[in-house]
Amino acid sequence: MLQKRIIGIGAVTAATLLLGGCAAGGGGDAGSEGDQEVTIMGAFTDAQAQAFQADLDKWSETSGITATYSGSTDFQTAVVSKVSAGNPPDIAIYPQPGVLKSQLKDLYPFEDLGIDVAAITADEANGLETIAQDGGQTFGLPYSINVKSLVWYNPAAFEKAGLTVPTTDAEMTALAQKIQSDGLGYPWCVGIESGAATGWGATDWLEEYVLRYGGLDEYNKWITGDVTFNSDLVNQAGEKVAAELLAEGQVNGGGQAAATTSFQTAGNQLFVDGTANGQCFMMRQGSFIADFFPDDIKAQIADDDLSNINFFQLPAPAGTDNAMLGGGDLVGAFSKDDATKQVVEYLVGKDFGTNGYASQAIFLSPHNDFDSSAYTSAFQTQAQELLKESTVFGFDASDQMPGEVGAGTEWRFLTQWFAGQLSMEDAFDQIDASFPKQ
Repeated sequence: MLQKRIIGIGAVTAATLLLGGCAAGGGGDAGSEGDQEVTIMGAFTDAQAQAFQADLDKWSETSGITATYSGSTDFQTAVVSKVSAGNPPDIAIYPQPGVLKSQLKDLYPFEDLGIDVAAITADEANGLETIAQDGGQTFGLPYSINVKSLVWYNPAAFEKAGLTVPTTDAEMTALAQKIQSDGLGYPWCVGIESGAATGWGATDWLEEYVLRYGGLDEYNKWITGDVTFNSDLVNQAGEKVAAELLAEGQVNGGGQAAATTSFQTAGNQLFVDGTANGQCFMMRQGSFIADFFPDDIKAQIADDDLSNINFFQLPAPAGTDNAMLGGGDLVGAFSKDDATKQVVEYLVGKDFGTNGYASQAIFLSPHNDFDSSAYTSAFQTQAQELLKESTVFGFDASDQMPGEVGAGTEWRFLTQWFAGQLSMEDAFDQIDASFPKQ
């Protein structure tokens, strides 16, 4: 989620440290057998929380179970405090896997609830089912995901310049060369500045190619540090990123400008005309970026007018998996009564959202079999189709790495690499040196 990028950079680490005082053992069993009231806690509030509750209320009409949601903007601290005090909610919805994984001793495995994880995840892209597994047990599954392997472009600008949307990595390289050779502008719009979180945009680019070149298993080993940054795999991914973004003429002002350009405004250059105005033609960014486009473009999106903005999936290099990078919100259970089980099954199943929540533009079901007619945005439907075509889903790696790395040294040293202050080799070596010793 974008929220985790902008706020609470140290919240996961702080929450994890607080857990040192938690008692070991299984989670609390809030609610007795037959209890038909279930409490849910999460990080989202306001209109999103209202829509979420309305969906649950509609479901309750047939299930007979009352599920009550409470949102907290300080969720990461609040959920730790409640667990420490022995008063956890029945269900928690985590915007990051790190906090969930720090509470494994208190959460119930879905298998203990009698939930058939294999059946629920059978229609999901490979990788979604294992995000919160530990010791062969499942402690969480996503109820909503976001996708990041999207390349945004301006169809009107493409048509005017005689450009065609690439379907392969080779075609994308040829497109970038044509943009430069014809003097049309710059192939890529890139901004990795984000205040205290500057650099996260660079981590996403690197993750895209570690996932593609290495596959899911090697990608997951990279997250744990078993595959290092200075490995052949990550070097290959880094060289690909450098070829796309740091080679001369690929980005207006090069890597140095990318390091100081806000991720929020980088995409504005999709809608200007000509090299002199800094026109760029493609921007790889997550689905949330639509919230930061100029007001007139956002109005077009609201009207499902895609004449000036659309996206395609970042093509996979030849011989690699058709992968989708993304994130999501994970459901975990602190109670194992039957009512809790039923609510969890609804939230992580393919029917969640069909009672109204799919109207939220931020929602994307992890299920390929979800009824996409419930969506109200053309972008949601299109993203769902791309997800169906993806064989692998990689959950944001920096969110799963140790906090001091994923939200610390990786951001800092990748930014210095982009800015030309460090070589790629030196940046990767310094990130490796910062990994906690096991």
